[in-house]
Amino acid sequence: MRQDFVPFELERVMSIWEHRVQYNLSESGVKPLTLRELFQDDPRQWDLLLDTELNYPQTNGIPELRERIAALYPGASPDNVVVTSGAAQANFTAVLTTLDPGDEIVVMLPNYMQIWGVAKNYGVQIRSFPLRPELGWGFDPDDLRRAVTNSTRLIAVCNPNNPTGHIMSAEEMEAVVQAADRVGAWILADEVYAGAEHWTDEVTPSFWGRYPRTLAIGSLSKAYALPGLRLGWVVAPADTADEIWARQDYITICPTMLGNRLAAYALSPEVRPRILARTREYVRRGYANFERWCTSHADLFSLTRPQAAAIAFVRYHRDINSTELVNRLIHEQQTYVVPGDHFGMDHYLRISYGLPESYVNEGLNRLLKVLTNND
Repeated sequence: MRQDFVPFELERVMSIWEHRVQYNLSESGVKPLTLRELFQDDPRQWDLLLDTELNYPQTNGIPELRERIAALYPGASPDNVVVTSGAAQANFTAVLTTLDPGDEIVVMLPNYMQIWGVAKNYGVQIRSFPLRPELGWGFDPDDLRRAVTNSTRLIAVCNPNNPTGHIMSAEEMEAVVQAADRVGAWILADEVYAGAEHWTDEVTPSFWGRYPRTLAIGSLSKAYALPGLRLGWVVAPADTADEIWARQDYITICPTMLGNRLAAYALSPEVRPRILARTREYVRRGYANFERWCTSHADLFSLTRPQAAAIAFVRYHRDINSTELVNRLIHEQQTYVVPGDHFGMDHYLRISYGLPESYVNEGLNRLLKVLTNND
C-alpha cells in the first residue's frame, strides 16, 4: 500500500463493527425493506423476478430504470443518467471525470468524507467551507466565497447533509450556484437523503437544472431503504454522462441485472410514493423518540434539529475523545455509533434513530452507561 494513502476511515471502521455489535446505531438510513414488503401490493412481481435472466444489463442502466430516474429531474432524459454501483461509485467516477491531479476542489464540511478522501489520494488540492451549528448547520455565504478561488474546478456539497441532516435553503443553493458560475466550476451534489424529510412531504429540490455544470448524485440506499441493492446514479450533461460511463467500464462495468430490475420497480410511479411514506414514518417517529431521550439528558448532549435523514449529529459534554468513546462503547457495551472524528469534529457523535424504537433505545441507554461511567 502507498505510504501516503488515506483510508476511508468511516467506512473502514463500519465494515469491521457494524455486523459484530449487538446494537448498531451507525447506519444513516431507515430499517431496510424486505422483498416481501417491496412486492406487497403486486405479488405478480415474484414470477417476473424468478423469470429474470441473470445476464449483464445494459451497463449504464436498463432503459426503463434510466427513464424513471430521469423523470425525477426536471428536463433530464435517459441520456443524462448513468446507473452505478451505489452512490459511492457515482461520486468516485464523477471526481475522476471532472478533476485531474493538481486541480482544486472545495468541499462542504462536515460531509460524507468519501469525496474528500478520493481527492486527497488523487493529488487534488482541497479547500473547504464550514457548516455552523449556530446557523442550524447552515453556512455563511462569505465562507463559501472565500473558499472558492479562480483555480476551483469542483464544489462538492451534500444536501440534505450527512451527518447533520441540514437541508440547504434556496439562498444557500443560489450561493453555491453563484460561486461555481463565477469561476466556471462543476457542482457535485450528493442528494441521497432527498425524500427523507422531517417536516414536509416535498422532496428536497435538486441542484439539477439550476446550473449547466451539475452532477446530481442519487441512490436507493437512504430514502428508499434498499441499501443492499447497491444501486446509485449520477445525472449529468449527456456528454459528461458518457465520459463517466466510460470510466465505469474500468471499475465495476455495471450493477447487477436484479438490482436494475428491482430499482426500476421501486422507482415506478405506483411504488415510489409508498416507499418514501414508509421512510418518513420511520424518520419522524424515530426523531421524536430520539429528541425526548436527548432532552431528558440535556446535561450530556446538545442537539441541533436535523431537517432530513435518520441521523443526528450530537455534541456531547464530556472530556473524552469521540473515537476513544466509541471504542469503549463497542467493547464495553457491544454498541456502535459513528465518532465525530470521522467528520473532523471531535466531541460529536452521529447517531441513527431510523430503526425500531426498542432497538434504538437500548443502544442509547448503553451509550449513556459509557458516558456516565466516564465521570
